[in-house]
Amino acid sequence: MPKRSSLRTAALTATAVLLVSATAGCGGGAPLGMDLTAQRLSWKDCPAPSQAEGGGEAPSPLPGGTAWQCATMQAPLDWDHPQGETIGIALIRAKTSGAADKRIGSLIFNFGGPGGSGVTTLPAFGTSYDTLRTRYDLVSFDPRGVGRSDGVRCENDQQLDAYFQQDATPDDSAERATYLANVKGFNAACEKNSKTILPHVRTTDAARDLDLMRQVLGDDKLYYFGISYGTELGGVYAHLFPQNVGRAVFDAVVDPTQNSEEGSLGQAKGFQLALDNFAENCVSQLEDCPIGDSAQDVKNRIAKLLKDLDRKPIPGIFPRELTQTAATSGIAQSLYSQDFWQYLTEGLEQAYGGDGQILMLLSDSMNGRNQNGEYSNLTAANVSINCADDKPRYDVAYVERKLPEFRAASPVFGDYLAWGMISCTDWAVPGAADHPDVSAPGSAPILVVGNTGDPATPYEGARKMVTALGDNVGVELTYKGQGHGAYDSNNRCVRTAVDGYLLNGRVPAAGTVCG
Repeated sequence: MPKRSSLRTAALTATAVLLVSATAGCGGGAPLGMDLTAQRLSWKDCPAPSQAEGGGEAPSPLPGGTAWQCATMQAPLDWDHPQGETIGIALIRAKTSGAADKRIGSLIFNFGGPGGSGVTTLPAFGTSYDTLRTRYDLVSFDPRGVGRSDGVRCENDQQLDAYFQQDATPDDSAERATYLANVKGFNAACEKNSKTILPHVRTTDAARDLDLMRQVLGDDKLYYFGISYGTELGGVYAHLFPQNVGRAVFDAVVDPTQNSEEGSLGQAKGFQLALDNFAENCVSQLEDCPIGDSAQDVKNRIAKLLKDLDRKPIPGIFPRELTQTAATSGIAQSLYSQDFWQYLTEGLEQAYGGDGQILMLLSDSMNGRNQNGEYSNLTAANVSINCADDKPRYDVAYVERKLPEFRAASPVFGDYLAWGMISCTDWAVPGAADHPDVSAPGSAPILVVGNTGDPATPYEGARKMVTALGDNVGVELTYKGQGHGAYDSNNRCVRTAVDGYLLNGRVPAAGTVCG
């Protein structure tokens, strides 16, 4: 559970473990000095996804037979020197199912993270966007530093197994020293293995890639669907290129006014709220809740489990044990969607009996580990992009002063998120800013969708995004629901509003509420 923008892709990765995975792009280079806006993409059948993208099989055609196609777009490695060396950005698309004269353009998706592979995620959820495909080609991509787009490499699979087993909530000086050494070692491995790309993975770089992508795909305006971190990327794009914004939707909205500490504290509150809602839901069912007699009892037992695991882990997925850290990330993973609550109930019931397999499977999903023991570069890219974006750097003394505030926000997740602020302390590249600038005067309307029960991007962020975008740009829509995001909840009211805007340009009334 990374800091500020967390993982939309964590939820998608979990679903991929339970359902399906998808695809990849191709490599290549461009001559120095080439006009990159004039490049022609070579679309081909998609290969199986690389390990950095999560592995698995090549994506199956959509119902009706439309095949997924992949290509590579060349972009400047350094946007300050656009005529220099290039980097390949892996793309995927499914062409529109509608008539040519009804086609609007390409609808580009970013599913969040940062660090998630759009090339694998879009096919896994492609049928969810069938209605939008009636007037758009559906397009997504691996942002720079992710998957096949020169994915950041840090530690190897064996090292990552140990890294995610570590005690990430140190209680004494010895545990703190070990934790800090592990974080420093991870960061040093990133610098050693990916030194060239690390300075060039900021969100502003990805936003410039988006505008190049728009031009290469042949669109006068950017049509965009951003989810979680994808809303931050979309906001930065709108700030840099307000005149190029076409129809855009932000779902599961990052608060652009927060620095990394404020974002982590907000997530502590958000995940605690989601856990409260999960506990209430369990005990309100007609049959007895198997993990507690009351909502408070459910939460007390979870807290006790984590305390016990801190002292003595239980068997997980052999040969690994379920540690306190792994259990915490597994619980967090299950809160990304109400559809996962059943797995959390089963996982807790199993763990109380001394078996940690389900919670460890959820933790593996959070961390991008497949069942073969191979890791995608989800965590490496997430840390790299966050640390390149975020200017603040925190030390142990500062975290210790903040622990009471984080614990008050969440007895379960507070320590974990507070200590996570250390992740950029020894990073090789300085952070760009305290928070992103998303002011976009003159932009077309952007539909901003907030979910009242969102754990990873708390609901308040939607209103903050609307205000920061500026007058007559952000249009807020509220979904009273659970989980991360709103569109994929299949709520008819949300779907009607989003589809109506993207397909027909109908802007819903500001302040619309969907139950």
